[in-house]
Amino acid sequence: MRPTLALLVTCIALLWPRDAAVGSGTALNGTIRGRVELRQIPPDLQRRPNVGDVAMPRPHDATDRRRSVVYLEVAPRAAFDQRDEPHVRLDQRNETFVPHVLAIVAGTIVDFPNNDKTYHNVFSLSSTKTFDLGRYAVGRSRSVRFDRPGIVRVFCDIHSHMSAFILVFSHRHFAVTDDEGRYRLENVPPGPYTVVAWNESTPTESRRIVVGDSSGDVEANFVLGRR
Repeated sequence: MRPTLALLVTCIALLWPRDAAVGSGTALNGTIRGRVELRQIPPDLQRRPNVGDVAMPRPHDATDRRRSVVYLEVAPRAAFDQRDEPHVRLDQRNETFVPHVLAIVAGTIVDFPNNDKTYHNVFSLSSTKTFDLGRYAVGRSRSVRFDRPGIVRVFCDIHSHMSAFILVFSHRHFAVTDDEGRYRLENVPPGPYTVVAWNESTPTESRRIVVGDSSGDVEANFVLGRR
């Protein structure tokens, strides 16, 4: 006997994912926002003179060490969707990595273009990703794919003052703070979460928050490097 239309509708409703419902009056995703304040910003590393410097070493751009990364310690299921990740850039300019802090999803390919008038050699000995791109000149670029979550410290073999951090995540709920330390984690499903704030100069700090069933912002502020 063929099932009735009412029975088919009931079966579809039971099998359909709960988070696929839109406008049904059920829980709505929210936003976690806030600010990360640093008690003390670490000093920039001094450039090591080389034989090409006649009197004084050439100046290099100051490294922006104020940037922090805020992320969910455990992300909701929807944050693990698979898609092709675009290439992102970690530039080499004025003997500085730009940006100093880069946050990406696992599977992303990072391009390392050289826009200086000198050679660079980008490498990392991090357990998350070990690589050595060798020396290459201005106008050239080399790439690395980052497949595993973790923190990757990046250096230049020629210029000891150059360094950068790449934070690789298995989900998409993360953000790098802006010039004023602000961040936003958007489209977060309702539920309890642990929000973590990371900066290279201090231990991480976390906040336990709850995103409610109605849309709106949840605020979580951090002060890193407390005395």
